Amino acid sequence: MALVDIQVPDIGDFKDVVVIEVLVKVGDTVKTEQSLVTVESDKASMEIPSSSAGVLRELKVKLGDKINAGDLLAVLESAISPPPPPGEGREGVAAVAPTPVFAQTPMPSSQPSPSGGGSQVQAAHEPTAAFTGTLPHASPSVRKFARELGVPLAEVEGSGPKGRIMLDDVQGFTKSVMAGEARTQAQAAKAPVAAGGDGAALGLLPWPQVDFAKFGPLERRDMFRIKKIGGANLHRNWVMIPHVCNHDDADITELEAFRVLMNKENGKDGIKITMLAFLIKASVAALKKFPEFNASLDGEQLVFKQYYNVAFAADTPHGLVVPVIKDADKKGIVQISQEMSELAKKARDGKLSPADMQGACFTISSLGGIGGRYFTPIINAPEVAILGVCKSTTQPVWDGQAFQPRLMLPLSLSWDHRVIDGAAAARFNAYLGQILGDFRRVLL
Repeated sequence: MALVDIQVPDIGDFKDVVVIEVLVKVGDTVKTEQSLVTVESDKASMEIPSSSAGVLRELKVKLGDKINAGDLLAVLESAISPPPPPGEGREGVAAVAPTPVFAQTPMPSSQPSPSGGGSQVQAAHEPTAAFTGTLPHASPSVRKFARELGVPLAEVEGSGPKGRIMLDDVQGFTKSVMAGEARTQAQAAKAPVAAGGDGAALGLLPWPQVDFAKFGPLERRDMFRIKKIGGANLHRNWVMIPHVCNHDDADITELEAFRVLMNKENGKDGIKITMLAFLIKASVAALKKFPEFNASLDGEQLVFKQYYNVAFAADTPHGLVVPVIKDADKKGIVQISQEMSELAKKARDGKLSPADMQGACFTISSLGGIGGRYFTPIINAPEVAILGVCKSTTQPVWDGQAFQPRLMLPLSLSWDHRVIDGAAAARFNAYLGQILGDFRRVLL
């Protein structure tokens, strides 16, 4: 029997992550890769796994502790020798200490907030490896490791013989994603924010300093990390992107009747079709007709994307996140509804992986049945447009002979004036309304 020290593995550039949950206790038998604790960074939660198997003899951390890579986490009594150090290039999982992946990243990509936020927190690294349509070349242990980390093997470049994906390749992919997110956070933290900085960088007056206690009793609460980082991103996007917002109404009377009918036919146990699924599909059709809305600025060039990934804002107890429906142009309404339901549940449970929130081309912020009429959603950089949707209402609409009751859906389209002009934006919104008014247009 040997005592094995379990240390916090490499977690990228994140520092002082807080232990928010202890998943084991002294005396427990722990398996290799079994999660020991859950920690929370500035924008996400993640589980720290054990790099070895054995009986837990000492737990060196407790709830509320702040830990960093290399800190001693636990001591195990193991019947086997400790695993070799990372970087040996062997495929066995024990050869490299597992690298945790953030389970929840705040967004944008995205359900923008009622005040207009579409870009909460966004992963900065977006893999470009193309999927070949065949199963990635990797061993079962590597596949298991990738599944647990939420890493899409189709986007990992293999360094082994004949392109075989090795354990080191999965770790390298994960670290590159985390490094990109860390840079985004660091840059966002340095940006002047309305309530935290003096605004000197923008030539503004200092933020007023007020002794609130002299006016009455107070209660102070720390902001959730997701909201702090999301606020910095929203501030950057609002200041750096010249926003313009178009408002319009779409007649969804027939579409809503069709949606209700489909849900009745599906029954209580069937997939619930939402209006947002129709909006995603309609947005794809509009993006195809107006490709400048499916572009991004890169220096003095425009990058026109040939894929259609649509993000939607999902509300969680700790803030807004933005899951992405990948290849929405290749999926039907039922499949989109099912994926949205699954992603929304993962968001509420804090289990979204970085891959779930990468690669968005366009974002939809739906306030659904909450209320409101119109608002100005904030664009999620590096996207160039975002659609805000409020509660539909029945209104009298003139049909040429008489007023008829019609169900009207308010649309608020924010767009980057550096890329899009007013005429194109008006045509985009009008075309979107036409599709929602007669969904057969998506077939054209």
